[in-house]
Amino acid sequence: MKLVITYNAWYSHLKHLNEKPWWIAALVSWGIALFEYLIQVPANRIGNTEMSLAQLKILQEVITLTVFVPFVVFYMNQPLKLDYLWAALCILGAVYFVFRT
Repeated sequence: MKLVITYNAWYSHLKHLNEKPWWIAALVSWGIALFEYLIQVPANRIGNTEMSLAQLKILQEVITLTVFVPFVVFYMNQPLKLDYLWAALCILGAVYFVFRT
């Protein structure tokens, strides 16, 4: 599973590095990605002993949206949209279908 904090850091360069050249933002993002994958790979290996790949992916998306929406609203100062509710309902449907027995 992806570490969601680093996922949001991918977008923080839009707020903090927008005056820097694109390649600096790319290097920062690659550094974040390296850290993220150093955590994600072992987490997926451990998670795969209990869940299917589809379940791991949907769980990742649930966690990402749960953290990403407050990040967008409070940190990036974007308005809360009704579309986030619709996206959450779609993910909830995916959770139902992937985790039902």
